[in-house]
Amino acid sequence: MTLLQALFLFAAALLGGALNAVAGGGSFFSFPALLFAGVAPVSANATSTIALWPGSLASLLAYRRELARRGIGGLLWLSLISLVGGTLGSLLLLRTRDATFARLVPFLLLLATLIFAFSGPALRWLRARGTSHGPPSAARRLAVALSQLLIAVYGGFFGGGIGILMLAALAVSGMEDIHEMNALKTLLAAIINGISVLIFIAAGVARWPEAAVMIAGAIAGGYGGAALGRRVEPLLIRRFVIVVGAALTIYFFVRG
Repeated sequence: MTLLQALFLFAAALLGGALNAVAGGGSFFSFPALLFAGVAPVSANATSTIALWPGSLASLLAYRRELARRGIGGLLWLSLISLVGGTLGSLLLLRTRDATFARLVPFLLLLATLIFAFSGPALRWLRARGTSHGPPSAARRLAVALSQLLIAVYGGFFGGGIGILMLAALAVSGMEDIHEMNALKTLLAAIINGISVLIFIAAGVARWPEAAVMIAGAIAGGYGGAALGRRVEPLLIRRFVIVVGAALTIYFFVRG
């Protein structure tokens, strides 16, 4: 890794960490940056996950009050589902060859971009339909559990846009407090990515020189992201992520 590559990866992680703290979409920058730096696709995805994970832990501290209001019973079942799904997705990634994953990259980026692009109207519609008085029915709880399992598997395998997908599932469950929804989403994402980090480290697929540089950048970006979020309209940030995601999707389709 050259000095120029190190600076490039640090900057990408800095931006990715800041975006994750505000609106999500950090992997749009960390993952392609590793590919551009010459890291193999599977290792790039694993290294990106490891690099951005510390930022999610820091975000949990900001939501500790909201999580405390949910109580352990309200967190345990979705946490366990996220742990199982994240494990399955991570193991699936490790069984995927680099050539196969490289062919999937443009489609995965396209999926994540579409999730970001249509998340606003979709979340409003789902929240309206999900709102109900009293506790959710058994059928609705089952639907949310199955949705979270699929989201967690996708998160362990790639993960772009999982935060928005989880917000949609929580809206269907009947949750209305956006702060509690964000808190629960942050916890579940930390669990999904956390088990992925452990599996990727155990499998030895991470590129540690690149990961160390990006972890430093992601922590700095995550810290600054809170200040950025107070000054910049979140909708503008989300549009920026969508434009970048669309450009990267087109690039990887053309390159492939």
